Amino acid sequence: MKKLIILSALISPLAFAQGIEGKWRTIDDETGKPKAVVQISQSGGVYSGQIVSLADGVKNECPACKPAKPLIGLSVLTGLKEKGGKYEGGKIYDPKSGKTYNAKAELANGGNALKVRGYLGVSALGRTQTWQKAD
Repeated sequence: MKKLIILSALISPLAFAQGIEGKWRTIDDETGKPKAVVQISQSGGVYSGQIVSLADGVKNECPACKPAKPLIGLSVLTGLKEKGGKYEGGKIYDPKSGKTYNAKAELANGGNALKVRGYLGVSALGRTQTWQKAD
């Protein structure tokens, strides 16, 4: 029993030490339906994300990109760095408007959701989307 408790104490922190790497399903703000899947990866302590798939019925073209580009493969999240369990200092691109915003993110719902906030200037002047774990 003692060994089980010690083993549990060693494994538990690892189970909760999950980051934002992986696939996340974005949800359309207007319809509430899934829109795309973004793959977030980390390189040198910096997190970035690109669209890897689209929901049924979503056209594979970036509405605001000039010249036209497909949505799949488009980099939409760049420069996030982990600070005390939160992710800050990034940028997020909105392919619908063509605008780039400051970004920060935070895991929620036991790691099954990612709250991504895009904002201009100060965080209070922004909007938060909740992405769902897609892995």
